[in-house]
Amino acid sequence: MPLGDGPLIVQSDKAVLPDVSHPEAGAARAALAPYAELERAPEHIHTYRITPLTLWNARAVGFDAEQAVDVLERYSRFPVPPALLVDVAETMARYGRLKLVKHPAHGLILEADDPPILTEVTRRQKIQPLIAKPIDDLTVPVHPSARGQIKQELTKLGWPVEDLAGYVDGESFWQGGSGVVVLPCSADKTIVGAASMAQAQTTTLILVTNTVAGRQ
Repeated sequence: MPLGDGPLIVQSDKAVLPDVSHPEAGAARAALAPYAELERAPEHIHTYRITPLTLWNARAVGFDAEQAVDVLERYSRFPVPPALLVDVAETMARYGRLKLVKHPAHGLILEADDPPILTEVTRRQKIQPLIAKPIDDLTVPVHPSARGQIKQELTKLGWPVEDLAGYVDGESFWQGGSGVVVLPCSADKTIVGAASMAQAQTTTLILVTNTVAGRQ
């Protein structure tokens, strides 16, 4: 659509403001959802925020930077700040440069596609207790119990890990009586929760992090 007609106002601070009265607002919000998190939802202008985590979550479920840039440019009312588009592309490109995989001899390993990346992260104080001596300049063993922690720490460092190590098959959380559903943004966690409540047919306590999530 021509510039000046779109429903989104894309700001340089990575806030995206949909005009909900616009006829294309619904389509724009649906297209934006994989890349941004809803922060506020007043009556007329909502606020979404693009963050590294939302972009990496989008990459984790198969979206790429070209698609994200297309959404912003296609629905924006004004020209999108070029620096923001560059930042989106560079941020999304970091996902998958590090991978967690299973090695037949060394167990769980962290694998980099470029030696300087592995050197950078393994020098960090919070990473060192989670790993063993490097196998080579691209791979280092990870203590099995540190799988979740190393993923969290590397995400904080700006190097999100693609976890390809797999899991051991077990009971579903419903069959086991309890559990945690972990899915990226826009991967239907809400649907899983609603289906569970429908099956349980009992009073349910729902905890949320903010008012916007409560209204949703």
